[in-house]
Amino acid sequence: MNYSADIQKLPRHFVPVNFQVKDWDSLEPYFKELLLRPIGTSEELQQWLRDQSELEAVVNEDACWRQINMTRDTTNKALEEAYNFFCLEIQPKIQPYADALNKKLVNHPLTKELDHQTYFTYLRNIQKSIDLFREENIPLQAEISVLQQQYGQVVGEMSVEVNGNEYTLQQAGKFLENEDRNLRESVYRKIQERRILDKEKLNGLFNKLIELRNNLAVNAGFATYTEYRFKELGRFDYDPNDCFQFHDAVKQHVLPLVNQVYERKKKQLGLESLRPWDLEAEPAGTSPLHPFNEGKELLQKSIACFEALDPFFGNCLSRMDSMHHLDLESRKGKAPGGYNCPLAESGAPFIFMNAAGQMHDVTTMVHEGGHAVHSFLAHPLELSGFKEYPMEIAEVASMAMELFTMDYWDKFFDNPEDLRRAKVHQLERVITIFPWIAIIDKFQHWLYSHPKHTEEERTGAWKLILAEFEDKVIDYSGLEGYRANSWQRQLHLFEVPLYYIEYGIAQLGAIGMWMQYKENKNQALTNYCEALKLGGTKTLPELYKTAGLTFDFSPERIKTLMDFVSREMEKLQTT
Repeated sequence: MNYSADIQKLPRHFVPVNFQVKDWDSLEPYFKELLLRPIGTSEELQQWLRDQSELEAVVNEDACWRQINMTRDTTNKALEEAYNFFCLEIQPKIQPYADALNKKLVNHPLTKELDHQTYFTYLRNIQKSIDLFREENIPLQAEISVLQQQYGQVVGEMSVEVNGNEYTLQQAGKFLENEDRNLRESVYRKIQERRILDKEKLNGLFNKLIELRNNLAVNAGFATYTEYRFKELGRFDYDPNDCFQFHDAVKQHVLPLVNQVYERKKKQLGLESLRPWDLEAEPAGTSPLHPFNEGKELLQKSIACFEALDPFFGNCLSRMDSMHHLDLESRKGKAPGGYNCPLAESGAPFIFMNAAGQMHDVTTMVHEGGHAVHSFLAHPLELSGFKEYPMEIAEVASMAMELFTMDYWDKFFDNPEDLRRAKVHQLERVITIFPWIAIIDKFQHWLYSHPKHTEEERTGAWKLILAEFEDKVIDYSGLEGYRANSWQRQLHLFEVPLYYIEYGIAQLGAIGMWMQYKENKNQALTNYCEALKLGGTKTLPELYKTAGLTFDFSPERIKTLMDFVSREMEKLQTT
């Protein structure tokens, strides 16, 4: 493939090269100039769009760095204050200008002359923003932005003691792979007990977020936050009924496979009762998979793995490394989770994660690496708005990369048996993640259709939904208290509301990409890159079509794809 990772920072022509976002007074003149500038020709309109895009890139990148720096060290009050300052003092003042600029564009007579194929999705998103904008929502959105980040601060402080040493919850997770079952249970319970210590704090935080989000929707004329959020997320191609159909399909076509996975695990471990602390364990005498020791080694092996798949992919990670756009290892005071943050001006994104030496970390690294490749491929697009691609294709980029790279995981595992086990682990995860996706999505639909619910009602709804998608193998007896609180470990509920169904839709797309890859590797990788480099310039069905996929998550399609995964799993079980 002929793609380049030699990414360059966007040159500035409108905003001074040395300009930094420090306060509103210095930033406002650029918005004001765009708003007042006369546009008399098509060439002037194109230049106006480029200048607006440049300003957006400068502001967005500044906001991203504030968030990145804060998540890297949640104990640093100065970093927290810098982020909060942007949310409370700069972003709210940008929003009225952004709305006025959007209206200037859609109402200008020359806009009708813009190429329909190039600008259709861009202008559709602009119109969506106009439809949603309400002046009275500005302070609510600012407050929500600040509150959402408090989740990471609370969870980033969580740690447990194991064998006399302190570990973050992510680091402690490696003990769940230990062959000592008593140790596994002890650590599992310590992690759950530590989460319960902050149960009320997180409940209080979530109560505020639910109320504010519902107020946003009501102010904008929507009956529920779900309706508001679907429009805000640009879900033009599916609706809640499609989500409910997805939930039913998971129960029908995925849960039976989940039961098979757990029955096999129970048999391998020789257990009469499979408990939650057994899920990552190996049979006695089998060492846990140990793909790397520390973050530097994880990166080096990931680059080698990506290069073996295609040199361009490896070059993307190497370029990020040279720019210091990676923070991989878990440590106390670091926010939980992992992400790839696109940087609109620099081009090369930033990968953040919490590696602790586990197989799960390899999956996270190649997943975020897939997102990074997407950022590289979309960066050459002319306008920042062209790079705002739907999450349902963004997650195909990451999840397909998990499956593509499996052929090259020998970079992490010298032993063929360990490599086989790693692949089995990955396919088990592909299968077992679907019920959790359905649970989180269905729970969110309940939350926002009952915005006045009490904490007790919330817990009751959560327990019912958990039971609805529960497998028939794992023994949860005596753990009801932990289970009732388990929704709090899903950061998306706090930080990215109603975002999770994307993982299910995209996992199906990723399996479809892997089916292509198995038939014709080069064609599949070409389809993958050609779709990703379109950014958000095409509709979601068109992006899927370019990738050689159909945008379809019907029960029939889900059954076809899960049958394929099941067959591939059987091949690995018999080798």
